Amino acid sequence: MSDLAYQRILEKLFERELPAGAFVSQGHLVELLDIPVAPLRDALRVLEAEGVLKIHPRSGIEFIKPGLELTKSTYQFRTILERAAVRVFAETASAEDIAALAGSHEALIADIERNGLSADAHAALEGLEAQLHDAIIGVLGNPLIETSYKRMHNYLRLLRLDRRLTPPLALRSLREHMAIITACAARDPDAAEKAVQDHFSAALQRNMGLY
Repeated sequence: MSDLAYQRILEKLFERELPAGAFVSQGHLVELLDIPVAPLRDALRVLEAEGVLKIHPRSGIEFIKPGLELTKSTYQFRTILERAAVRVFAETASAEDIAALAGSHEALIADIERNGLSADAHAALEGLEAQLHDAIIGVLGNPLIETSYKRMHNYLRLLRLDRRLTPPLALRSLREHMAIITACAARDPDAAEKAVQDHFSAALQRNMGLY
């Protein structure tokens, strides 16, 4: 039940039913989530340790609004993991899997260039983001890393809630992905690692509103 409470709290945050920065009572969360108090408290303690919220005894629960430090920490964590993982991916991923990633990205780039960033294209972009980065991390076969990475992805979704995504920004991100994929197709781990570093540096600047 505590895992269910954890997921439901995050879902409400992603759906903006619990806005970042909100201050709510434990009783309100019990009613909103339809979760008993005991597992809810367990989930709240985990989320507090992860920096998503702060528990104020006898006052309520404050949901943290993501700021600059969380943004930097999230991308630092991703960069450390994926620079190592993409070297393995470049050397061991099947040619078929790499070609499939390339084909999906090329098709979405062509769609956005032709039709703009529709709701369907936006959803496809999020899907490709998860598909590529999950594949890179998954090649390590390390359950501890995968669990940590999934939780980090929750932070990333929170950071992106207020992001305004335009066609040029979407295309820039997709082309950065293509640089990673192209390096992997060439079986060049050095180039793949550099492409990951460049992608996350650019993504951090985009999330900070620098360009």
